Amino acid sequence: MKPRRATKARGKDKPWAGRFTQSTDPSAERFTASLAFDQRLWSYDITGSVAWAKALGRAGLLTAAERDTIVRGLEAVQGELATGAFPFRPELEDIHMNVERRLQELVGEVGGKLHTGRSRNDQIALDERLYLKDSIARVGEGLRRVQEALVARAAETVDAPLPGYTHLQRAQPVVLAHHLLAYLFMLQRDRQRFRECAARADVLPLGAAALAGTAFPIDREALAKDLGFTAVSPNSLDAVSDRDYILEFLAAGALAGMHLSRLAADLTLWATAEFGFVEFSDAFATGSSIMPQKKNPDVAELIRGKSGRLYGNLVAVLTTMKGLPLAYNADMQEDKEPFFDSVDTLEAILGVLPPLLASLTFRTDRMRRAAGEHFSTATDLADYLVRKGLPFRQAHEVVGRVVRHALDEGKALEDLTLAELRHFSPRIDGDVKDAITVEASLRARAATGGTAPAAVRRSLALARTLIAQA
Repeated sequence: MKPRRATKARGKDKPWAGRFTQSTDPSAERFTASLAFDQRLWSYDITGSVAWAKALGRAGLLTAAERDTIVRGLEAVQGELATGAFPFRPELEDIHMNVERRLQELVGEVGGKLHTGRSRNDQIALDERLYLKDSIARVGEGLRRVQEALVARAAETVDAPLPGYTHLQRAQPVVLAHHLLAYLFMLQRDRQRFRECAARADVLPLGAAALAGTAFPIDREALAKDLGFTAVSPNSLDAVSDRDYILEFLAAGALAGMHLSRLAADLTLWATAEFGFVEFSDAFATGSSIMPQKKNPDVAELIRGKSGRLYGNLVAVLTTMKGLPLAYNADMQEDKEPFFDSVDTLEAILGVLPPLLASLTFRTDRMRRAAGEHFSTATDLADYLVRKGLPFRQAHEVVGRVVRHALDEGKALEDLTLAELRHFSPRIDGDVKDAITVEASLRARAATGGTAPAAVRRSLALARTLIAQA
């Protein structure tokens, strides 16, 4: 029985068409194509191809003239892509084959030599790693800009008392700068995580070919140098089947998204009438379609909401990878859209947050009033008794009874008379009033990392040093 010929001319367009006697079903072609999303990798694909052509030349697999012809052709393809003139062909499945076929159209048969010793498996791993390194640089810079905005606002509010909360209940006074700097140090850890991810991704996969390694004498160390990698993958199976670099990025992105969401949650809560600690600029708020009085913190709410995408993208790729046997599997094509979406989401958040922070109006007078309410300095009264020689657990019990008495009498802590206070402990003297003010509470917490204005100024200096680092 004679083998059937391809029934459609486009079957010949496939790089693997020689093995097949039928064209790809249109529904399967649409289902498996990745061009719609992987085309954003075009510049990295061309960078890798230029370096590969030079590596083939060093290995004696291309003459100097052939190498130069291929490189010039790739530069022409790059020009078309940069200007939007490139003739994308969806039937060629992905960006790799689109670039390769267009190269052959421009330079002729010699373009077909470019793929010698290379597979799309190591090619996509290369493109993704190059894209990742650039993306991390942009995200890191975005995080740094948010840190700068936080430092600027913190520098204005070192002496501005604010209620600190635990369990969303007023706990102890802090200063607003201390609260803002908490987020700066969270973002510093995020920057470190992204840098570490980039360092681990800085390994060249090209030359691993499909899974077993290239069969030609490619100088992979020279290739790594050409492409700016510090190391060469030591195992070809791992090189083409690994997506740890994407998962690390997604994990770092999810953590950063969580931190940014918490900051947004604070701001949206503070903007409520019940708190009234902050007012959003009109430029970063929206109105209601029905209630004319409304001013909604939609930008901050969306920052908070987008953490869900960042979490989902991490879980999606983890789930895709969890059961895959070595080496490459088509499932791994599913890494790109979550990866790209997390890059885009992070860059969008980090682009809008610095000007939003700069535009906020903090109601420090209202914060100050709230900082002294609801027995916020009760711990300071216990600390006062400790300094008078009472063990802390006993002091805690004494102050608990003081608070109960004040609640029963409808009084604030500072409104209790000395006689009332001494009823609970004879160790309490006339100097107690100076020990339980908001300002005294703040001053007392001057140890490194504390909320005393002096300690916060030291934290500010450290923060400026950290964000200045690359």
